[in-house]
Order: sequence, then structure tokens, then C-alpha cells
Amino acid sequence: MLPPAASPFQQFLQTARPLLPIPVLLVVCPLLYWMFRQTWRELDLEAQEHRGALLAEGRTDLRPYVCLVLCALILTMQDYYGGRHFFDQALRPWLYRLSERHPGLAVLKYDELYSYGWWSLSRILGYVVIPLPLWTWAFREDSLLDMGLRTKGFFKHIWIYGLFLAVVLPAMFLVARQPDFGTYYPFYKLASRSWWDFLLWEAMYFAQFFALELFFRGFWLGALRKSFGSGAIFAMAVPYCMIHYGKPYLEACGAIIAGIALGSLSMKTKSIYQGFLVHITVAGLMDWLSLHHRHALPIQFWPPG
Repeated sequence: MLPPAASPFQQFLQTARPLLPIPVLLVVCPLLYWMFRQTWRELDLEAQEHRGALLAEGRTDLRPYVCLVLCALILTMQDYYGGRHFFDQALRPWLYRLSERHPGLAVLKYDELYSYGWWSLSRILGYVVIPLPLWTWAFREDSLLDMGLRTKGFFKHIWIYGLFLAVVLPAMFLVARQPDFGTYYPFYKLASRSWWDFLLWEAMYFAQFFALELFFRGFWLGALRKSFGSGAIFAMAVPYCMIHYGKPYLEACGAIIAGIALGSLSMKTKSIYQGFLVHITVAGLMDWLSLHHRHALPIQFWPPG
């Protein structure tokens, strides 16, 4: 049976899809400037004073060198050793041998979930466990609380979380209608097997999102803001967009806006928590919508067998 013919509107969307992010950026970027221009100016003034004081003393701030080299190394190692290919080649054989001695690990039953467990763990290690202790050792005068971990004023800025969702959710429902959306999410394809599978996956997914926010909007900006000013936000947005390569095209383009917006929000509120809440709300809904559109939501709590 042949698939139904696409409507003229759907054909237009497919044809214009590569260019669609351009008018969106032309509209959204001025709005971001209007919303965060004061925050960007404050960051630039702080950086100007910091650099001027260092030049007057004949000193150099080593933070940009250490931060950018460390971040480049972490992202490279994650790409080569933090994914499912490395898990299949190096870790899965060892896990199967271990399961022969300890059948309770249920490797066959949760085989795919174990691989995503490694993916999540590698992000937590690379984004949090490795860089933060190294940074406190190299720059002992810096406080980790200044890397987006302060909770003071959280409820004062909670309205921004609602505003972001009001903008993002309609776009998300539009993207959810794209053909590649339903086949891409959730990453863990057995999430529909049971609510237990779904919840375990979401817990891993949300944990790596917290690590991601702490790395890009906390560590990266906290380390670079005094030297780069508002430029630290845009420097961060580039690799943040690039880690979305391989995902649906419109989502990867949307990461440009998300990187600038969430980075600016983090600098305005001195906190990563609003950005983390936006991230997990959108991510959880995307998984749910994908399963819902395929009529594949779980119907039992525990997996069969």
C-alpha cells in the first residue's frame, strides 16, 4: 500500500526546511538582545575591569587557556569513548562475562539500557567529576558556587522559566510533527516496554542533563566570564550546538538559540537550575510525545519476562 501523498504545505516545509532556521534566528536574536542586553553589558564591564587590573599588574589570566583546552579534551574523549560504539567494543564483552557469574545483572534484559547507562555516566564524569576538582586545585581562590550552583534568588527568577516554556513548547509541538522526530525519540527504544524502563531511562537522561548544564552554563561561563565578558556565552554556544549534530536538523539549529538563551539566563540569575528545569521539561515531553504519537506508551509497570 502506497503512503498518502504529502500536502502542498508539507511539501513546502520539506523544501524550505534547510533555510527555516534563518528567519527564526533573525527574529529571535534581537529579542534575546532586548531581554538580556543589561546582563551582557554588566558582564562586559566586569571583564573590562578584570583585564585592566591584570594588565596594570603585568599578569595574565590563565583561566581561558586552562578552561578551553580542558573542555576541548573532555568533549573529544566523550565523542570517541563515551558513546555506544566504545561500549559495544570494550565494555559489552566484559559485561557479558560478568553476567555469566552474576545472572542477577539481567544483561540480556537491559542490554540497551546498560549502554545508555555508560553514555550517561561518561557525561557525568566528563562534565562534572573531572573538571571541577581539577579547577579547584588549579584556581583555589575560585568558588564552585559561582559556577551556577547558588540557590539564592531562585524563586525570584522562576517567572523566566515559565516564559521560556511559553516560547519553547509551541515550537516543540511543531517539531514533534516532523517525520524524523518520532523515529529518533526516545533514545532508549525499549522505553515503551514498561514504565520501569521509561523511568530508569528518564532518570539517566535527566542526570546527564544536570551535568550538561553544570558544564556549559556553570563551569564554562564561570571560568571565562571575567576574561571574555558576554563573549563567553557565544563561545559556549558553538560547541553546545555541535554536540547536537546527529540529532534532527531543526533541533540542532534550535540549540544555537538555546545555548545563547540558557547561557544568558544562567549569567542573569547566577544559577543553572532554571535552565536545567527547562531542559528536563522539554526532554521529558519530547520522549512522551514521540511515544504518544506512535501509540507506544507503556501499558504495564514492570517489563515482562
